Amino acid sequence: MANKSVFASIKGRLLPKASAKNAHGAPAYAYSDAHALAQVAVTGTFGGMFYQSPQDELEYVLDVAESVDPRFLAQAAIYARQSGYMKDMPAVLLAVLARRDPVLFRAAFGRVVTHGKMLRTFVQVVRSGQTGRKSLGSAPKAMVQNWLNTASDRALINANIGNDPSLADVIKMVHPKPASAEREALFAWIVGRPCNLARLPQALQDWIAFKETGKGPVPDVPFQMLTQLELSSAHWARIARQGSWQMVRQNLNTFQRHGVFGVAKNVDHVAALLRDPEAIAKARAFPYQLMVAAQNVNCDMPAEIVDALHDAMEIAVQNVPQVAGQVVVCPDVSGSMTWSVTGYRPGATSAVRHVDVAALVAASFQRVNRGCQVLPFDFDVRDVRLQPRDTILTNAERLAALAGGGTNCSAPLAWLNERGRAPDLVVFVSDNQSWVDARGGGQGTAMLKEWEVIKRHNPKAKLVCIDIAPYGTTQAQTREDVLNVGGFSDAVFDQIARFTAGQIGPDHWVGEIEKIDI
Repeated sequence: MANKSVFASIKGRLLPKASAKNAHGAPAYAYSDAHALAQVAVTGTFGGMFYQSPQDELEYVLDVAESVDPRFLAQAAIYARQSGYMKDMPAVLLAVLARRDPVLFRAAFGRVVTHGKMLRTFVQVVRSGQTGRKSLGSAPKAMVQNWLNTASDRALINANIGNDPSLADVIKMVHPKPASAEREALFAWIVGRPCNLARLPQALQDWIAFKETGKGPVPDVPFQMLTQLELSSAHWARIARQGSWQMVRQNLNTFQRHGVFGVAKNVDHVAALLRDPEAIAKARAFPYQLMVAAQNVNCDMPAEIVDALHDAMEIAVQNVPQVAGQVVVCPDVSGSMTWSVTGYRPGATSAVRHVDVAALVAASFQRVNRGCQVLPFDFDVRDVRLQPRDTILTNAERLAALAGGGTNCSAPLAWLNERGRAPDLVVFVSDNQSWVDARGGGQGTAMLKEWEVIKRHNPKAKLVCIDIAPYGTTQAQTREDVLNVGGFSDAVFDQIARFTAGQIGPDHWVGEIEKIDI
C-alpha cells in the first residue's frame, strides 16, 4: 500500500504549479511575455520601487520589450501613451522599436509623441544609449525633424519649457529646415540666435513686450513662462480664470499665495471649474491627482475650493463599474505599498504611494456598489470601518493610514472562507509580492488555493487582480475566472466591468492592445 501521507487525494481542482518566484522569493505565477510588457507599460516609471532599483526596472523593461513581436511592441507603446497616460515609458518602448523595426517606428511615432515634452524625452532616451544606440539614426532624426516642422506654434512654445535636453538642444541636434520665414524666426528665437521679432507668434511677441514693460494684458503663453514675470494679484486672477483644469488644479496654492482667492468671484470660478464634469473628462484626470491636490492645499485654502476637489473626486470615479451581486475589494496596505507611485527621484517624487491608489480604488468601489465590503490586508485582514456616506477622499485616507506590515494576499480570501462567504466579485489592488503565506512544496500559491474554496461555493465568482507595480508575477494565474490587469486608469475600470459581465475573457487586456491598428 502506498504511503498515504504522500499520496493522499488532493481535494478540489488540481492547482497549477507555481512557475516563478516573486521579488520576495516566494512562489508566484509568471506573466506571459506579452502580458508582462502590457503590465509594465502602464505601471513602470523608472523611479525605483520597494524591491527594484531604477536600473533594474529599466533592464527588465528592455528584456520584455526585446522578447515580444515588434508589432506588439509598437501597440504597447501606443497603448501606454493613449490609454495609460504614461510619460517616460512610451518613449522608452518607442526607442527600442526604432532599433528593432524602423517601419513600425514611423507608423507609431506620431501616436506616441503627442507633445513637445514627449519629443524631448524620446531624444533623451535614445541619446542615453540605454536602448541600444546613442545616435538618433536616420528614421528617428527624420521623424523628429517632421514633428518640429509640422507642430503648431503653440506646441513649440510649450515644448520650449524644460531642459535635459531643451528644445534648443533638439533643434541644434537635428537641424530642421523651416518651411516659412515665421517658423525660421521661431527656431532662431528658441536657440538664442538673432531673429525678426515681428515674425514671431503674436503670443510670444506679447510676452516679450510684457516682460520688458510690465504693461498690457497677461500674454497667452504657458504658465511656466508667466512665473518669470512681475505680476499683480489682478494678473494672477486673470491667469486663474483663463487656465485649463489641469493647470488650475496644480497651482491652487500659488493662486492662494498671490491673493487670487481674496475675491469671491475668483473662488466661485475656480470651484466651478474644478467640479465641471466636461473639464475633468477633457483633462483625463486620474482620481489620485485630485487626492494629491486635496492633501496638499494650504491650510487657509477657502472651504469652497476644498469642497470642489471632493466633488471632482466623486465625478472622476464615475467609471467605476456597478456590479450585480456581492462585491469585496481588498486593498494591499503592506509595507511595500508605501513606495511612491513614481519611485524616488530628485524633484519628481510623487506624494502618492501605491497604498493611496489601492485605498482610492477600494473607496471608489464602495461608493458605487451598495453593500460592497472592503478588506484591507497586510499580515492579515485589518479591522477598519468605513462610512459609505463619507467622501471618497475621507475613506481613502482612512485606509491608507493603515499602511505597514508584511504581504499576505491569501488573507482576505481565507477570512471570507472562514465565514462561509462566497462573493460574486473580489477585486485585489496590490503589488502581488505576497510572502507571509508562502509554503514549501505544494502545487500553487496560497491565494489560489483559497480562491478555489470560494469557487466551490460560488462557481460564478470572479477574481480581478489590479497589479500596480511592474514586478512581472501574480499570485493568481490568469484563467477563465481570474483577470490580471495593470495600472489604475479608467481603462482598468472598463476592463473590470466587461469581465464581470461576461463580455470579455481574461486575455482581453492583451487582446485590446493587439487590436490597435498600426
